[in-house]
Amino acid sequence: MSIRHGLLALLERGPRYGSQLRTEFESRTGSTWPLNVGQVYTTLNRLERDGMVAQGGEDEAGHTLYTITDSGRAELRTWFEKPVDRTSPARDELAIKLAMAVGAPGVDIRNVIQSQRRHTVKAMQDYTRLKAQALLAVEGGGARERDDVAWLLVLEQLIFQTEAEARWLDHCESRLIRLSATAAAGAPGAAPAPAPDAPAARTAPDAPKTSDAPSTAAAPGAPAS
Repeated sequence: MSIRHGLLALLERGPRYGSQLRTEFESRTGSTWPLNVGQVYTTLNRLERDGMVAQGGEDEAGHTLYTITDSGRAELRTWFEKPVDRTSPARDELAIKLAMAVGAPGVDIRNVIQSQRRHTVKAMQDYTRLKAQALLAVEGGGARERDDVAWLLVLEQLIFQTEAEARWLDHCESRLIRLSATAAAGAPGAAPAPAPDAPAARTAPDAPKTSDAPSTAAAPGAPAS
């Protein structure tokens, strides 16, 4: 997550102080990635060192204000225009866990998968409920409409992400069943293994589909669900 670019984007709207930047960042993203004030000021110090922000006096309450520089605006434009690099993906704890669970003594990897699936489906349902609330807020308009639209986009990304994770977990379970059957068939004296397509992948129970999420009530001009 690029905190520095997020702060630059907020500073482009005008001078801000540290805790104000933290509040606005969390409001824009629905506190999905909470920040602490220490992170904000550490990042501001680095941005100032790199010439992308500068201190611009104080407000009436004595807070030190930061402003974006021309160098910071150029960096922000480059960030917006450049695709997010996927050639070096971030470490995924779930993928690492399943990789390490394969063949681990005393670990039933299918239990690991099923436990994760239940958690993933619940998270998907929670995100879908939050999406309905965000849509109502967008339809209602108001002073926070920009933040509500931003939060809606973040929620929809989380829904797509958890849907993909649920499908991947189904695939992992099906793959392990097939590999187990293949191994059993190759054992000396083993009976013929069932056809590879016998164990069909299961769909996560009660998983809400993105197309079924309460996005059809979006007002004209609101982001499509």
